[in-house]
Amino acid sequence: MKTIALVGASDLNIDHFVLRCAAGAFDAVIAVDGGYASLEAAGCVPDLALGDFDSLGYVPEGVPVKDFPPEKDASDMELALEEALACGADAVEVYGALGGRLDHTLANLQLLASFAERGLEVRAVGADSQIAFLVGPTELCVEGEPGALVSVFSLSDASTGVVEEGLKYSLDHVTLTNRTSWGLSNEFAAAPARIAAESGTLAVFLPL
Repeated sequence: MKTIALVGASDLNIDHFVLRCAAGAFDAVIAVDGGYASLEAAGCVPDLALGDFDSLGYVPEGVPVKDFPPEKDASDMELALEEALACGADAVEVYGALGGRLDHTLANLQLLASFAERGLEVRAVGADSQIAFLVGPTELCVEGEPGALVSVFSLSDASTGVVEEGLKYSLDHVTLTNRTSWGLSNEFAAAPARIAAESGTLAVFLPL
């Protein structure tokens, strides 16, 4: 499996990123506009810097660059996800896409769900949590400390056959819609927990 890390302009969870790099988790790292500054501060040289560089304020030198005009119909993160697909990625881990401007975060969540629906294995990493995107029919088995929070939301109009096992509150083949808070703040009760859906796209919020 080919995994590419994308690093956006929001806060970088540097500790998690460095650990994943040290474990050899990434086949390549793409800096997405202002994410280049975060990587530079961490002493990491990306394999590619991509974007219109309006956030960064300059075009990086000394690394391969794909430079785009600011007047375009796709965000830098969308272009980076397309680049990952073009490079043959099976999976992406996205840093610096959560937090900061709420409109950017919402746009990124929509994008990551859409690329999961195109067959990418997608995870987004924040300061203290990560989001896995599941496209049914599928399931995810995860472990966590008892009491640690888990939230599950539908990012499609409806996700059917949703199952949650090994959590404080179980779900047994229910339908979640994108117009409800049902799925918020569940807790690990046993390990491993199982989350599944027959159809639809789920965002599963997990502790790091």
